[in-house]
Amino acid sequence: MNTKKIILSGIIIWIVGIALMWLTCGWLFNWVYTLEPTIWQDLSFMMSTSSLVITNALGLLIAVIFAAVYAFVYKGLPYEGVKKGLTYGLVIWLVGAFSGLIAMPFFMTINWTVVIYWIIQALVANLIYGAIVGAIYKEGKRKK
Repeated sequence: MNTKKIILSGIIIWIVGIALMWLTCGWLFNWVYTLEPTIWQDLSFMMSTSSLVITNALGLLIAVIFAAVYAFVYKGLPYEGVKKGLTYGLVIWLVGAFSGLIAMPFFMTINWTVVIYWIIQALVANLIYGAIVGAIYKEGKRKK
């Protein structure tokens, strides 16, 4: 495993993730969060300094974990480079976001539109993150 590439990939994924979330959740599709029934916390708490520090620290940790798991399963993924990363992003989306979100409306009071939005957003994000880690993390050829 190449620790420097894992950390670099994680940092870039984290930065892109912040930009993507601001662009989608904070601007283009923020109307989704006004659909009834709303279940969101008080925005003043969510925008507090401590909340922002914690969520950003967790976001960075998750991004580094995303890159580290890619390095761990690297040899088992087909293709090379960006295609390998896209495949990884799709698998992570299927196992994580899609399977975790699809049943949510059956167990909690949440608008289906929000869940569909989250599923699509997670697919796009995971493909982008996978492409990033696939472009950055390439193991060199080992000499025999």
